[in-house]
Amino acid sequence: MLVKVLPVFPGVASTTKFFLVAFAICAICAVPQRAAAGQVPPSYLVVDSQTGYVLIEQNAREKRQIASLTKVATACVVLDWAEKKGGDLGQLATISQGAFVGVEKNEVGWQAGDVVSLRDLLYAALVQSDNLAANALAIRVGETLESAAPAESNSKITVATVFVAQMNALAKQLGMDRTRFVNPSGFDYKERPMPYSTAIDLARLTRYAMNKASFRFYVSQKEREISFNRGGKQMHALLKTTNDLLGTNGIDGVKTGQTARAGECLILSANRAAEVIKNGDNATIFPRHLIVVILGSNDRFGDGERLVRQGWQLYDQWAAAGRLVDPKKML
Repeated sequence: MLVKVLPVFPGVASTTKFFLVAFAICAICAVPQRAAAGQVPPSYLVVDSQTGYVLIEQNAREKRQIASLTKVATACVVLDWAEKKGGDLGQLATISQGAFVGVEKNEVGWQAGDVVSLRDLLYAALVQSDNLAANALAIRVGETLESAAPAESNSKITVATVFVAQMNALAKQLGMDRTRFVNPSGFDYKERPMPYSTAIDLARLTRYAMNKASFRFYVSQKEREISFNRGGKQMHALLKTTNDLLGTNGIDGVKTGQTARAGECLILSANRAAEVIKNGDNATIFPRHLIVVILGSNDRFGDGERLVRQGWQLYDQWAAAGRLVDPKKML
């Protein structure tokens, strides 16, 4: 028997050909559209990660603040540096005073001078959404990126701005043309210029991130113990995920975010067992994987549950019709 297995996370520049089909999707209730008087309705999107086909969306192209969803891009730059530039995630970083900029909470209890591996900083940034860890990653990796870049005389360029420039370069590479990163954490209080992105841009970023096995592992962790050195003494901290839906209904990641400007934000990754379609002696295996992006919600986890449920209903209708897609509904 010939078995054809489609890639779980195809590259963002997939050469798969798609065909337009007239496909009526029935309306499904309980879509998260509510908003208080005078408040902007949430922006959301559900997409099939295999093809990039958008199953449902609302205000998905509107620019919004995205809070700590920014850290998905931060992690991608660090992981790209490790994969493509030979960077070592086991190398140590020293927490500097600069890492405390924009840090309102310090749940780990970091102190300037603490020494920690880049790998554990990634866990802190992605599992517990630690702003200081994101800043520390940008400073340490930014140092290596700066040393490899041509020297410039602009005194406003810092190692952190070099890192953020790489985040914006990645956004451009992925076609995130309505996105601007200004820091590695998503901190947006009194930031000028203001950071922003869209649900559809973040779906593009998440497809890219989830193509990395290491990223998938980081964001799948409900808890993680990390260690760091403080003045010769080994310290430990137990990180706990900020994603209340992790591990439920096939949800295996990705990231939360929240600020006063951004509201409640959430990216989810949801999986089902692959579907096998037989045709004589041949078989094609279709991985089933959804990405959900929610921005500006009042109840991100309630909205997330509803959109995952609704997304699978729409996915099943789409799959039953042959998985043919409208090119206008692609990421």
